[in-house]
Amino acid sequence: MDTALDRAVRVFRERGYHATSIGDLTAAMRLATGSVYKAFRDKHAVFLAAFERYTALRQEQTRSAARRGTSGREQIRNVLLSYVEHSQGVEGRRGCLVVGSAVELSAHDPVVAARVGAQLATNEKFIAGLIHEGQADGSIPRHVRADDTARLMICITQGMRVVGKARLPLDGEHLVGVAMKLLA
Repeated sequence: MDTALDRAVRVFRERGYHATSIGDLTAAMRLATGSVYKAFRDKHAVFLAAFERYTALRQEQTRSAARRGTSGREQIRNVLLSYVEHSQGVEGRRGCLVVGSAVELSAHDPVVAARVGAQLATNEKFIAGLIHEGQADGSIPRHVRADDTARLMICITQGMRVVGKARLPLDGEHLVGVAMKLLA
């Protein structure tokens, strides 16, 4: 099932929700239409399952990037570099399912809006926690306001995903260097 959902994630990321048909999903997931309906009920249910799969995988990638740092500051830098990496090339052109869902569905679909909001809040809380870790280990000054800075970091990371989808180049090291000045 995870493999089938990974394939559905790819279609939704590339095409968006409205431009994706059940036929697109059955072809990508390599399942018969009846099997898709039996397992998921409808396209919306496939989308929600794919969204959960995508956010779980991205969350693990982000946490893995953070764990490579030895201080709170290094952990945040690694998270930002991970976002740059996922916002370039083929991966960047596929786009972010959270950003795409926020733009395409959140205004009209309260279930998706809640999931998008929850995911962004989780990401923001994670970054705020890294800022607090950096303040505790001395790598980030105490005057940095963790909550406000984490919110701005979310704006930056999600903006990177938009820029990647738009196929604009990202000078990752430079951009991350500028973003890290928020922690000075």
